[in-house]
Amino acid sequence: MQVEIVDFPATHVAAVEHRGPESQTYVSTQKLIAWRQANGIRPGMGNTYGVHYTDHLSVLPEDYRIDICVSVDKPVRDNPHGVVSKMIPAGRCAKVRNVGSRHEMVAPRYLYETWLPQSGEKLRDFPIFFHYVNVGPGVKESEMITDIYLPLV
Repeated sequence: MQVEIVDFPATHVAAVEHRGPESQTYVSTQKLIAWRQANGIRPGMGNTYGVHYTDHLSVLPEDYRIDICVSVDKPVRDNPHGVVSKMIPAGRCAKVRNVGSRHEMVAPRYLYETWLPQSGEKLRDFPIFFHYVNVGPGVKESEMITDIYLPLV
């Protein structure tokens, strides 16, 4: 697996804070989509991210936590969709690209369990996050591109 060290820029995002079973992230994603539509943020506008505070394989379903986000250039106003302003902070990250299904990707576990101990790098106080490079109903599972960022000191 090819890992590169990159400087990720500070990125303002509009986020839906999902708490609960991973199987219910679709409901949270629909809230973000509704907010995007209400605010004229069409597909292709902004990058889509998932900030993974927990791993759905290592916590109870009710403890699973992820922010589902889209990058924005202005603060998020109060809204009925529950979308809030957040920031993905700038900093060094280990980056791996996954091509294919987004279910049960091996790259995050590889970064934590194999690459990190061998790298001499230290984790920064921000969770792993994914940039879903191509999203939408027309993207075939085999063609999905996801960049995975592991924040480093």
